[in-house]
Amino acid sequence: MISDDKRLQEIKEDFHRKFSHLKIEFYAGAHQKGEGSPMREQLDAELTIGRVRSVHNEGDFHIIPQMTVAEFEGKLLAKYGLNAQVFRRSGNLWMQTTATDFWTLAEQNRKGGASAEAYIEKIGLEDHIEPERPED
Repeated sequence: MISDDKRLQEIKEDFHRKFSHLKIEFYAGAHQKGEGSPMREQLDAELTIGRVRSVHNEGDFHIIPQMTVAEFEGKLLAKYGLNAQVFRRSGNLWMQTTATDFWTLAEQNRKGGASAEAYIEKIGLEDHIEPERPED
């Protein structure tokens, strides 16, 4: 449910529960197709949606795994006025999915999971360090 009193953090957590190898961040401005969002424009996750968005529609936002990243980000912007960027886990890092925005959310999540497994296998479980948590 998207509403003005909900915190960005709650949206981020809901998304990460559905796609465990992806995360989303919210930004003050929109990014162009194929470009990343600058870190300096990243919004504090404790802000409420009402403080940061330009379109004040409320309602359920259904995330379909077969939706591309570009479609997902575009719908968040068009329907709710939220500038979002999807990140995929890559080993021990989070990468913006700018070059692969045409992949579906399910594909991105699978790739992130495979990358995480390869990283854990490479370094060994005893040396495994989790990437920063999406809610950080």
